Amino acid sequence: MISENLAGEASLHQELEVLSVSKRLVRSLSQKIKRKNHEDDPNGISLRCPALYTRGGGCKVGATTGDEFGEIGTCRRRSASSIEDGKGYKPVCGPEDTNVDCFSHGLKERFRRRSIRKAPEVEGVHVFLPDDIVEMCLVRLPLTSLMKARLVCKKWRFLTTTPRFMQMRRNRLYQSPWLFLFGAVKSGFCSHEIHAFDVSSNKWHTISSEVIKGRFMFSVASIQENVYIVGGCSSLTNFGKLDRSSVKTHKGVLVFSPLTNSWHKVASMKHARSKPVLGVCEVNSDSLTIKTQHIRQDRHLVRTRINGISDVYEDPHRLSVRRQLRYPFDEPEVTLRPKNENPSGKDSRRFLIIAVGGVGSWDEPLDSCEVYDSSSNKWTEVQRLPVDFGVVCSTTFCNGLFYAYSETDNLAAYDIERGYWFRIQTTTLPPRVHEYYPTIISCENRLFMVSVSWCEGDGQIGRRNKAVRKLWELDLVYLNWEELSTHPDAPMDWNTTFVGDKSMIFGVEMFKIFGQVLDFLTMFDVSGGPKNWVHVSRNQVAHELDASSCATKTVAVLRL
Repeated sequence: MISENLAGEASLHQELEVLSVSKRLVRSLSQKIKRKNHEDDPNGISLRCPALYTRGGGCKVGATTGDEFGEIGTCRRRSASSIEDGKGYKPVCGPEDTNVDCFSHGLKERFRRRSIRKAPEVEGVHVFLPDDIVEMCLVRLPLTSLMKARLVCKKWRFLTTTPRFMQMRRNRLYQSPWLFLFGAVKSGFCSHEIHAFDVSSNKWHTISSEVIKGRFMFSVASIQENVYIVGGCSSLTNFGKLDRSSVKTHKGVLVFSPLTNSWHKVASMKHARSKPVLGVCEVNSDSLTIKTQHIRQDRHLVRTRINGISDVYEDPHRLSVRRQLRYPFDEPEVTLRPKNENPSGKDSRRFLIIAVGGVGSWDEPLDSCEVYDSSSNKWTEVQRLPVDFGVVCSTTFCNGLFYAYSETDNLAAYDIERGYWFRIQTTTLPPRVHEYYPTIISCENRLFMVSVSWCEGDGQIGRRNKAVRKLWELDLVYLNWEELSTHPDAPMDWNTTFVGDKSMIFGVEMFKIFGQVLDFLTMFDVSGGPKNWVHVSRNQVAHELDASSCATKTVAVLRL
C-alpha cells in the first residue's frame, strides 16, 4: 500500500517537472511576441491574442472567454499526453504565425451576434409606448391625419374615439374650423354626398352617406363635434328624386358625427317640419326650467302668408282670467334635468336646440316652437311666436337670448329661463331689398345681420340699379344698427347661407350663370383688423351639382 503511494507521488512529480516552465523561457517568448506585434502594427497597438504561457499551457484570455465567444474564442487545454508527445508548448489559438485573433475577433463576433438578434425586433416595430403618450401624440394631429392614423390598428382607433380623447382635443384647442355642405342635388336626385371644407388646409373633401339619400329641405345645427339634421322632406312616388308633387314631411332628427363617420337617431319633434329655423345654445344650469304650453283644440288658426285671418275671428276669451283659472295646468312648468348627473364634472355640458317655424305636412307655414334638451333627449313645445310677427327667416342665440327675425323686418327675442317672447324695437332699420331675406348671426356675444340693399338706383325702373350685401351690427344698449362692411360679390344667390363660428363669419353662395353653377366661399373676421371679406374658395364644388342645389343647400360649421 505504501509502495503504491510512493510510486504515484513519484509520477506526479515527474509530470509537474515536465509541465514547469522557467521564467527565462516565458520572458523570451513574450519578447518575441511583442516584437512580432510591433512589426504587424506600425502604431504599436496589437489586437492579436497575447498567448501568455503559464503552467499547464494555453491562452489565458481564451480560457476565460471561451464559454462566452463560442467556437472562435474557445481555447482547449492540452492534455498531458499531447504535451509529452510535442515536447514543447504551443499557443492554444494555433501556431504563432496564425492569422486568427482570438480576443479581438471574439469581441467582434459577440457584438455582431447581438446586432443580429436585435435587428428583427427593430424591423418588427416591437416598441411599445404607454397609452397616455400615444394619446398625447394623436391628439395633436389634424383631422385628415387623425382619420388615417385610425387605420393603423384597432388600438389607435379605440384610443381616438373615446370621450376622454374628444375632451382632450376640445380643451387643448387643437381643433380647426370645418364647413359641411348638405343638400346637394345631382342629376335631379338628392345626393348622398356631404362636402366638407377644411379651412386650415383650404381643401374640399367628400363624405358618402346613404342615410340622408333622398331627403331634402332639412335644416342643420352643429353641437360640439356633431351635426343635427332636423326635419325635411322625401318624395313618395320617386324616392331619392327632388320631386315636390307628393312629399312626406319628416319630424325625425338624425345626428352625424364626422370624427367617427357614424349616424344615430335622437328623439323626434312634436310636429313634422321642413326647413325649420334652428338655434343652438349651451346651458350652464342643470336645473333650468322650461315652460311648456298645453295645446288646446280652441287654439287660433294658423295664419298663412297668402290668406291672413284677422284676430277678430279667434277665440275672444283666450286671454281671460276665468279661462286661466279653469285650466290651471294648461301651462305647466317642467324642469328638465339630466338623466345621469355627473358630479366629477367630466363634459357634463347641456345644449338646447330651438326649432321655430318651417312648413308643415300640408305645406302650411308654422308658428310653433319646440325646444330639444340634449341631457334628457326630449322635445318640449314652448310658447308660440308673437301675434303678427310674420314668417321667421333667421334666428340665432346671443347672450342667453334667442333672437328671431321675420320677413316683415320684425325682431323678437325668447327668454329661455322665463319662457316668453318679447319684441325688440330698434331705432333704425337697415335699408334692404325685400326680395332678399336678411340673416342674423352671433359672434363673440355680438349680434350681426347680413342684408342686401341698393347702392345705386334705389330699385327704380329705368335707372341703373346696383345692389350690394352689407354687414350690420346691432348695438344692444341703444338698439340701433351700424354698418360694418360691404361684401365684395354681387348678390347673385337668393339663398346665401351665413354661419358664425367664434370670431369668424362664413358665407356660402351658389348660383347658376351662363349654364354653369358656381360657388363662392367668403370669410369675415369680426375680432379686429381690416373690415374686409376674404375669398377662401371658388368654383370647387358646384360645377358637378344641379342648379336646384342653390335652393336646397344648408351649411354647418364645426371645430374638429
